[in-house]
Amino acid sequence: MGRRGSRMPAQFACMLHADWYTGVMDTTVVQVRDVPVSVVDALTARAKARGMSMSAFLRELLASEAAMLPIDDVMRTIATREPIGYDLEDLRSFLQDERP
Repeated sequence: MGRRGSRMPAQFACMLHADWYTGVMDTTVVQVRDVPVSVVDALTARAKARGMSMSAFLRELLASEAAMLPIDDVMRTIATREPIGYDLEDLRSFLQDERP
């Protein structure tokens, strides 16, 4: 790509890296617009505190979110369970058992 010592434009280098990375990994590029600076600053601080790059931190955050069951599925599962019965005496007993 040019003579020794010459540099390619950063945008072109980023495009080459993205093409290579998505070709090697089963991934895609995600771009988020209009994120408030305060949100980016908070996420950057969290990534730094964990010794992670922002990209690694956000990949982990997105993977964690994607792994969670949708709330509708959770609520549907709860609705199929047998209801738990209790009365006031059960609650009093529970509170007494938990006190030192």
